[in-house]
Amino acid sequence: MRDEEKYTNTEEQLLYLQKLLDEEDTDALNELFQELDILAIARTLESFPAKTRDLLWDYIPDDVLGEVLAEVDEDIRADYIEDLSASDVEQIVRGLDAQEVAEVLDVADEEIKTTVYASLDQEIRAQVENLHAYEDDVVGRYMDPETVNVKQGVSLEAVQRYIRIHHLLDDESQQIMITDKDKRLLGTLSLIDLIKQPQEAVVDDYMDDFFTLNDQMKVSDAAALLRSKELHFVPVCDSDGLLVGQLNAADVLEITQDDADMTLKHMSGVSDEEEVFTPIARSAKSRGIWLGINLLTAFLAAFVIGQFEAVLDQIVALAILMPVVASMGGIAGSQTLTVVIRGLALGQLAGNNKRWLYNKELWVGMSNGLVWALVVGGISYLWFSDLLITLVITLAIFINMSLANLSGVLIPLVLKRLQIDPALSGAVILTTVTDVVGFLSFLGLATLIIL
Repeated sequence: MRDEEKYTNTEEQLLYLQKLLDEEDTDALNELFQELDILAIARTLESFPAKTRDLLWDYIPDDVLGEVLAEVDEDIRADYIEDLSASDVEQIVRGLDAQEVAEVLDVADEEIKTTVYASLDQEIRAQVENLHAYEDDVVGRYMDPETVNVKQGVSLEAVQRYIRIHHLLDDESQQIMITDKDKRLLGTLSLIDLIKQPQEAVVDDYMDDFFTLNDQMKVSDAAALLRSKELHFVPVCDSDGLLVGQLNAADVLEITQDDADMTLKHMSGVSDEEEVFTPIARSAKSRGIWLGINLLTAFLAAFVIGQFEAVLDQIVALAILMPVVASMGGIAGSQTLTVVIRGLALGQLAGNNKRWLYNKELWVGMSNGLVWALVVGGISYLWFSDLLITLVITLAIFINMSLANLSGVLIPLVLKRLQIDPALSGAVILTTVTDVVGFLSFLGLATLIIL
């Protein structure tokens, strides 16, 4: 068996490629990249830092370079396009569909865009300009503007002949769309019905009901809707009901992956564009903003502690136990926050079920708070043999964990209402709340009970 046949998307794959690079085996590298499909090449490039990636570009076949660029992370695409001239980009996008051209030109400067637009086929140019007119986070930006649609009243035989003559179907085509003379969507026709039904019948006879997405719908909302309905193909219409594009299985998957990726990054305070091998300066800058915000919240917690300097000076045990209170509240709140953000992403939280969620999380927080407050209280008594300190930390943990769970529900729902991504800032706000409530309850109770 050849080495190339063992080349899979695993750690062994990367080790094998690194071995070829170290040995400067150009023949094997050329052969390897000829064997890989577009997606495999893109994922391979994303698995190496910029310096190695620059070496790998030379082995990508010229006829697939544009498709690879459209597939890789935006950060990588921008770095590559930055060093190209307008004529280079013209060559790269030649033969690509409108979606792929739009992806490549997204990261180009306006001068290159203008030049490349002028070189495009008129129909492709109109589609690309239409895609670029949409905001980045709406369905219209993800859709395929090329649709297979026919007018009502046409026979199935005529549709088949029309499709063969114009070579309209491809691997991703799943439905033929039926429109009126104004291109208003009336229904869809499956490829199975097109083939097996009597050819003299008209498309109206076998037209299916359809579900559509609005082109201005937020991608995150669309992702939740598509997951809930398990859809792999959706027509896209504008506010007037006119057909403007479609989402195929690949587009649906991209929306879902991008939505999940964005949520994961936002929960950690990482920018949308950052990937594993983003340059040091760029990563440091994007993360530094949220570290700075977190520092401000940390000083707020420190200010609360400072208000109880007198009690801390007298009882050293309080300073030792204080991090335990904040930590238990923090983890309890984070668990709830994660569950709620996932529920929002899946479109599961609306109306009356929010009240049920408040009650559930409050009871979960109180139940766990009571159990772990007693555990920590017992440990504290064995450690310090002081009933008053034991009482203080037991009550503080119960209070903080109960309120932390409630905050884990309220914070993301309030942020959602304010049209702020809960994944982006929810964790920072929750940490502040649990720290402040934890220290305030612990030290406040100590002041009341012990002093």
